[in-house]
Amino acid sequence: MQDQAASSAAATGSGTELLDSAVANVVRETGASVAMLYLLSPDDPALHLAVLAGVPGQLAAPWTRVPLSAPIPVADSVRLRCLIWLGSQEELARRYPRPALVLPYQFALGAAPIRTGTTDRGGLVLMWPGSHPPLLAPAEREAFVRACHGIGTLLQQAESTGHPVLPGALPRVLPPPEPPVPGPAEAATVAEFVRRLPGGSCSLAIDGRILFLNDAAAALLGVRAEDVLDTLPWASLPWLNNPAVEDHYRAAVISRQQTSFTVLRPPDHWLSFHLFPSDTGISVRIVPTSRPGPRDVPAPALPTTSAVPSRATALYHLMHLAATLTEAVSTQDVIALAGDQLMPAFRIQTLVMMTSTEGRLRVEGSKGSHPALMDRFDGAFLASATPAAHVLMTGIPEFYPTFAELERAYPAADLRDAVAACAFLPLIVSGHAVGSLILAYDRPHPYEPEERALLTSIAGLFAQAMDRARLYDTKDRLARSLQTHLLPQRLPAIAGLDVAARYLPSTRGMGIGGDFYDLIRLDDTTAAAAIGDVQGHNENAAALMGQVRTAVHASAGAPPDEVLARTNRLLTDLDPGLFTSCLYIHLDLAGHSARIATAGHPPPLLRQPDGQTDVLDLPPGLLLGIDPTSRYPTAEVPLLPGAALALFTDGLVEAPGVAFDDAVAELAAHFALALDQDMESVADTLVRYARRATPGTDDIALLLLNALGTEG
Repeated sequence: MQDQAASSAAATGSGTELLDSAVANVVRETGASVAMLYLLSPDDPALHLAVLAGVPGQLAAPWTRVPLSAPIPVADSVRLRCLIWLGSQEELARRYPRPALVLPYQFALGAAPIRTGTTDRGGLVLMWPGSHPPLLAPAEREAFVRACHGIGTLLQQAESTGHPVLPGALPRVLPPPEPPVPGPAEAATVAEFVRRLPGGSCSLAIDGRILFLNDAAAALLGVRAEDVLDTLPWASLPWLNNPAVEDHYRAAVISRQQTSFTVLRPPDHWLSFHLFPSDTGISVRIVPTSRPGPRDVPAPALPTTSAVPSRATALYHLMHLAATLTEAVSTQDVIALAGDQLMPAFRIQTLVMMTSTEGRLRVEGSKGSHPALMDRFDGAFLASATPAAHVLMTGIPEFYPTFAELERAYPAADLRDAVAACAFLPLIVSGHAVGSLILAYDRPHPYEPEERALLTSIAGLFAQAMDRARLYDTKDRLARSLQTHLLPQRLPAIAGLDVAARYLPSTRGMGIGGDFYDLIRLDDTTAAAAIGDVQGHNENAAALMGQVRTAVHASAGAPPDEVLARTNRLLTDLDPGLFTSCLYIHLDLAGHSARIATAGHPPPLLRQPDGQTDVLDLPPGLLLGIDPTSRYPTAEVPLLPGAALALFTDGLVEAPGVAFDDAVAELAAHFALALDQDMESVADTLVRYARRATPGTDDIALLLLNALGTEG
């Protein structure tokens, strides 16, 4: 048994070593800087990162598990069984806004499936430096495809031996290539060369750790070299603990391109850092400077004046925006978020969001200093020669740093008084353009490639949010219409009664629920009132609520026990799978009495003319829809002129950590204190109390009845 276990471990170990070797080889053959090998797990419909090369593990943390349905290049390549190529960061932003949002750097990316026969086994992602041409060279494609085939064969062979290679909990991170080791004479020459250079010299590992620091660099940083070796600069030097510093490091590692920034070392030493990355690490030059540059890390004493936020700042805004957009429900929510977060982050003066309706552009909303932009485009045909229509039809963003460039492209746009620079971004969902996002500036605005990619990513996020919001708006209109027709549009005027009602659905995103109330005039001196609560907070509950209310209304006038019994038999025959509570009251206004029956519903409050308020003690009855033979005992209570009843559903009082009886007693106290108010004012008072005291996760229905006497 031990020999078999050892054999299995050896086989698995050799399989992983062969995979690691295959990944290292494809990096060398293609010239890629980063490789990510994903494997499918037998018990999870997702791709798991198994092998990583070229970047430290923390940079790949968001992508260690990728669902096959995710809008991510590797998932699409496996699902569509084809190689996907993205030649620039801007193209990545246009087609895959989510990953572009987290990686706003310059690079090219390819993703290809790994298959053997008809079996999907995983996917391989390769990334090239930002200097890579926009097209994948034939030799690179051939090496890429050959590597995927070879890895698939390795996985198949391992599986056939009974020792399949499975992804681990964390990916295996391959070490960077070993740099050549210089001989003694060469090492001395290199050391002397570094010593003669002006400024300071520093070497970082791929993961950012300081591996070497010469005396000049240590002096400029104000530290001893031994105190910071093998640490991250932004961790060991507090004044470098700025997100933008780490962002420059990430940019260098991922794009493999030189980057630089200037930062203030307190109290008054400005230092310029120049990062030169390679596959083995990052060389850093540190030199003193007297003034910050345009791409510098802002310091509190001297904020940057650049119109474009740093990558870290922009990324923060974007990530925050992405998170909050998940909470946006309506179209107006989306537009408000766009104005509140996007405009300040990118110093945009005017924002207009448009959609297409019946072949025309339609302004959904706008914010900023030039609302006249709405007049230029609202109602324009999609075939018209306007930039908003053109980007919607083509799906390709357009950027105009100056008005002159816009005027040359669209002479008839008539925007001279509205913009000095603008961007027109398509709102694309599942490959289909659903609208346009217009961003306008009061001054000329040069769009750097990174900013174009960031804005394109934003448009993709807004498109998805707008699509969800429009669906919500449609459902909300339908729900409100349904709810309006299911509940009384107005309470009947009944001599001798002052009445008021409120209904508040809990469900955000549908605006509909299962609580109901009703007031029915029977004759000149009698009336019926009902309130109920159907289990659930969706359209099914609302539909059943309509049936219950109809059944109660049809039986009104019969004794309360008979009304509930008939409704109960109807529900048990329908067998809706939902239970319903209901309270029914027969009001004899001439006799100053009320007969009440309940089907598992909270008893009403009775406030006497002198203000004394009690919870009525009623004989219990079973919920509707359970037992067709259930009986519902009736209680009769006096209802003197000036007395008032409060009928409510449990959403008005239920709160976490509060006993139901205590919550009802508190409601009764508020009802008693409103003795001199009319019922409309009392209803407002009780609803305000409920909003403060309850979490709002349940529907609320409230019906108030004040007996004035038959003389009115």
